[in-house]
Amino acid sequence: MTDDRADAGVRAPRLLGPSEVRALAAALDLRPTKQRGQNFVIDANTVRRIVADSGVTGNDVVLEVGPGLGSLTLALLAVARRVVALEIDPVLAAALPATIADRAPDQVDAFEVVLADALRVTDVPGPPPTALVANLPYNVSVPVLLHLLALLPSLEHGLVMVQSEVADRLAAVPGSKAYGVPSVKAAWYADVRRAGAIGRNVFWPAPNVDSGLVAWTRREPPATTVTRTQVFAVIDAAFAHRRKALRPSLRDLAGSAEASEHALARAGVDPMTRGEALRIEDFVRIAEALSEVAA
Repeated sequence: MTDDRADAGVRAPRLLGPSEVRALAAALDLRPTKQRGQNFVIDANTVRRIVADSGVTGNDVVLEVGPGLGSLTLALLAVARRVVALEIDPVLAAALPATIADRAPDQVDAFEVVLADALRVTDVPGPPPTALVANLPYNVSVPVLLHLLALLPSLEHGLVMVQSEVADRLAAVPGSKAYGVPSVKAAWYADVRRAGAIGRNVFWPAPNVDSGLVAWTRREPPATTVTRTQVFAVIDAAFAHRRKALRPSLRDLAGSAEASEHALARAGVDPMTRGEALRIEDFVRIAEALSEVAA
């Protein structure tokens, strides 16, 4: 809890531990499913760490995805001005307000849960969110992150927990083994970095994969005469066949191998270069060149 809240007599939320998480699940007759990526954090120190590392302050409106039983939500309410949680499971969404009322009574007015699929949501109620902090469902973590970054330009920073290998990909730099489509597309929106690892024993049920934290800070996308969709199409084509040179990789997008080579020359990129060697700015130049060649 921030000092000014303590001075004002605002009580800190009571966080959830292993017994409380299991009790809430039992009361709901809840059986976590892999389909929805339901692995609930049961360690209060872990959610405190996530919130501390996220950089969230009392000025932030936080968007959370997949709040589940409320472990991270309660920790966020101790710090943020407001928390909006997107929950796809109707049982969990219906139960969460009661948990907040019980364990964070002084923060009830600062919380709202929205029953929605984060992949399909088109708006978020209330003031524009400024931070995204979430234990993302691992099976859709990259699409959800990219969708929300595109949908909500008000998001300035965030910290998300994802599968460890996905964290490596999101934060990878050109030329590294993990560098690929998620790395480049995330770089369109933000500066991304690896922010630590999370053990399996802090979850219930324990996942069969390791977890990692990814932090990001919004930056302006590269200046360009083409659309993000056009740039992302080049990225997808370049990585459709890893270890394949750009000239044949972009052939279908350009219309022919000759047009592909011509566009790459205009962009100042060696036709035999592979996608994993390029930065987001390089893909922008290629998209612009392809547009000019097609004109």
